[in-house]
Amino acid sequence: MSYRLFIANKNYSSWSMRAWVALKALDIPFEEVLTPFEGAGLQTAFTSFSPTAKVPCLHEGDHVVWDSLAIIEYVAEAHPDLWPRSRAARAWARCATAEMHSGFPALRDECSMNCSLRIELDMPSEGLQRDLERLETLWCEGLKRFGGPWLAGERFTAVDAFFAPVAVRVQGYDLPLGETALAYAQRLLEHPSVADWISQGIAEPWIDEPHEQDCLRGRRVLADRRA
Repeated sequence: MSYRLFIANKNYSSWSMRAWVALKALDIPFEEVLTPFEGAGLQTAFTSFSPTAKVPCLHEGDHVVWDSLAIIEYVAEAHPDLWPRSRAARAWARCATAEMHSGFPALRDECSMNCSLRIELDMPSEGLQRDLERLETLWCEGLKRFGGPWLAGERFTAVDAFFAPVAVRVQGYDLPLGETALAYAQRLLEHPSVADWISQGIAEPWIDEPHEQDCLRGRRVLADRRA
């Protein structure tokens, strides 16, 4: 049996990006099945492969895994290098991954992912500022505690994949972070699996207006890499 990973537009789908990047970075073979977003409302095409009509969704034979973090844990049973080898680093990485999975609400809401656009962000809201402060604290903690260059040590693991879409947001909205955090975000953007996802997202032929408007919100576009 082999993995089939169902995803949506690479330009917009941050959750799809997390699972895809993790598997690519660890050279775990899988078949990609991309279904574009259909606009606002329920993504009816997704119901054919995902019980929640959301992405990502992983199939392996009769097994269906429909949550990004659950996908990582499922695949890690066969590919344990998705997590750090050290027990301490593995525990920290799981906590940080789970925090990204359920936290940072203002960052998600105010800075929707778009691989193509550079957008002028006004003064960050109080909520966004709190999220950025927590993000910087978390990143710096991991880098210092485990020695870098990745969050849980010398190897790129699932925790780095889960923060890859944040690096896209840092670049796209020019988010204010300190030198150490910005350097880590740049390393993420330059990682081959992350860079590959971004370049494919920029090259996509589909424009999904609800996602575009969620990024813009009347803000000024500084650059559109699709042009």
